[in-house]
Amino acid sequence: MFIDGVYQSRPGVALGDLVDLERLEVLRGPQGTLFGRNTSAGALNVTTKRPSLSKFEGFANASYGNYDFMNVQAGVSVPVAPDVAAVRLTGTWRKRDGFLKSSTGAESNDRDRYMLRGQLYIEPNSDVSIRILADYSKVDEKCCDAVILRETELQPFFAYHGLTTNDGVDQSGFSALNNLSTNGQQFLNSAKQWGVSGELKWDFGGAKLTSITSYRDFSSESSQDDFTSVLTYSVGRKGVTVAPGFPKNGDDIQAFTQELRLQGTAFDDKFDWLIGGFYGKEDIIAQGAMTLGADFQQAVSAGNFANLAGVNPLYTLTALGNGGVPVSANGAFGVNRFDQKATTFSVFTHNVINFTDQFSLTLGARYVDEKKEGSFDQLSSSNAACQASVTGVLTGAVPAPLRAGLVGLNCFPFVAPVDLTAPAALGGGLASNLLPVPREWTQTFKDDELTYTAQLTYKPSDDVMLYGSFSHGFKSGGFNLDATAANIINSSAVLASLGTATPVAPIFADPSFNSEKVDAYELGAKTTFGRINANIALFQMDMSDFQVLEFTGIQFVTFNVAGARSRGVELEVFGKLHDYITANASMTYAKAKYSKNCTDGVAAGNVATVALLCGAPLTNAPEWGGVVGMTYDGPLNSSGWGLTANMNVSYSGKGRTSTIPLERLSTGATAPIPFDWQEDYFKINARIGFTDPSERFTFEVWGTNLSNEITRGITANTPLRGGAGTRSRVAFVEEPRMYGVTVRTKF
Repeated sequence: MFIDGVYQSRPGVALGDLVDLERLEVLRGPQGTLFGRNTSAGALNVTTKRPSLSKFEGFANASYGNYDFMNVQAGVSVPVAPDVAAVRLTGTWRKRDGFLKSSTGAESNDRDRYMLRGQLYIEPNSDVSIRILADYSKVDEKCCDAVILRETELQPFFAYHGLTTNDGVDQSGFSALNNLSTNGQQFLNSAKQWGVSGELKWDFGGAKLTSITSYRDFSSESSQDDFTSVLTYSVGRKGVTVAPGFPKNGDDIQAFTQELRLQGTAFDDKFDWLIGGFYGKEDIIAQGAMTLGADFQQAVSAGNFANLAGVNPLYTLTALGNGGVPVSANGAFGVNRFDQKATTFSVFTHNVINFTDQFSLTLGARYVDEKKEGSFDQLSSSNAACQASVTGVLTGAVPAPLRAGLVGLNCFPFVAPVDLTAPAALGGGLASNLLPVPREWTQTFKDDELTYTAQLTYKPSDDVMLYGSFSHGFKSGGFNLDATAANIINSSAVLASLGTATPVAPIFADPSFNSEKVDAYELGAKTTFGRINANIALFQMDMSDFQVLEFTGIQFVTFNVAGARSRGVELEVFGKLHDYITANASMTYAKAKYSKNCTDGVAAGNVATVALLCGAPLTNAPEWGGVVGMTYDGPLNSSGWGLTANMNVSYSGKGRTSTIPLERLSTGATAPIPFDWQEDYFKINARIGFTDPSERFTFEVWGTNLSNEITRGITANTPLRGGAGTRSRVAFVEEPRMYGVTVRTKF
């Protein structure tokens, strides 16, 4: 995403409120030549309105809707030196109650945010312009609880392990989904950011120079408990199980970018050329802070062992590694810090050769050089139950069938100390050299890539354009900023070799993931028939080292899949049916799947997971999608009042909502993950507005998702609640029906 020419490096940075827009461009397919890295599938290019040099103008909008929705937007543009300099100030404030209600009394998915932007535009002469922008925004919301769509069959065993009054889930299933009912404690998320950028444009006569410089500072914080009402764990410093003075959980990001472009024409405008360079620097500090609650061992024992290992084995088995005295995990905590320093440099060119008025060839290329330095350091931790579990397992005191589960759960990775020790009889040292528990790491990632594009265009007439294109795109690799990213992956072999003449050296997972490459092919036609435009495109995207982002229920993990492909066709028709009536319709068919040999070349530690993806459709990639809309914008009658009425209907076909489509059962067989698929649906949006004869005031009534389709964007495993074949599943719900009124004025 790019806003006023500036690359927005993180979703949390980019996806704030947008207001006072001049245009929004959706660019499909790899855009690496002009836009650079991380645009392997396309780009959103947002441009805000610049100040007017010649007139004073402004606007204000106020809205109110269901869920106590309130939104105010306003802006004003003032010439400070007529025809030379002007300023523009805009802002927006939005607030709304949450549409998810928990049995605990908490609510989630509300809105509470504001944004302010100021601009100074200077045009000393027709050849030079300077635009300086500054913005500040703040978010303080409750996000993101989830509906428990499927409860584990192990639910009755919570009482067996001592949680006799509450298993943490009062509402589940499709009734909970349709009623937007959850079970979690409070979820809190806040963020604030500010940024400045400057754009210089200078026409030298034979060439035009553009310089864009930017700096952005972003800080976020999140606090949450698990998706149930039992006291399992808390993330951050505002959860129900957290001691006073606990540090925050969140990110701090600073980013600087500088871009220079020089462009012009030659050979009597037969050749349009552009050359440029880009430099970017980004520093990330991501802090993860978690505390275990009083119910952790009992609830997790129920959700993973049922009654097979006795009452509360996560508590009782710790006695085997602690001199016969069991250890509680209540209050165990970890504060982990992840750092990443990234720099990128690129040079690029983009050129259009006009052979004739009908034939043209576009050629572009960009060389990108990337370097990232990542590290994981633990600031503080305390978890005696984890150390007792590790000691009991390594001494052989814990029965073999329970060892992996005891360490994996009592040493929940986010609260597992990195200084866990091995028994002296095994040589002492860090337990992370023997068992898959967190270890600190520092690593450097480097990559470079040449991206390029070529497009041939033929215009047999003024109303028809035919084209064919090929693009090679690139999405930067990096690190999983996660405590488990560098764990040992050959623990069994290392343990089996202890005391032998040929001990096996530990092998650790690589916390980095590779850059993604995309080759995109497109054939299309853009046509005009009087007032109607019709476009068609056939496309295919072949992706190698495809980056998959998996949500595990509590964290996001990125890993590479050897290959994936998306191919299909897109058709769009739009135009005027009448002087006051416009219509649009579009349809896309896209078959997006992982390759059948998607494990080729994949890191050894990821093969078992990646194998479950081979041949499966991509997540959130339905085969069919489309939208149909119609707008009337003209006089209401002879009174002078104007009428604007719009309705559009969007359709999404059946699509997957989980990252992994299958789970591996204890027998070795695989089975579909429950509730992976979201069924197809239609959503209807409508708006009707009346403008007074002076055209200064407009009164609107609007609604989105009027059919109140309750749909899922992501479905994931409920953390620590059930295993393969008995998993509890949570669903993250998209917005239900929203409606309201808006009053607009401009001057």
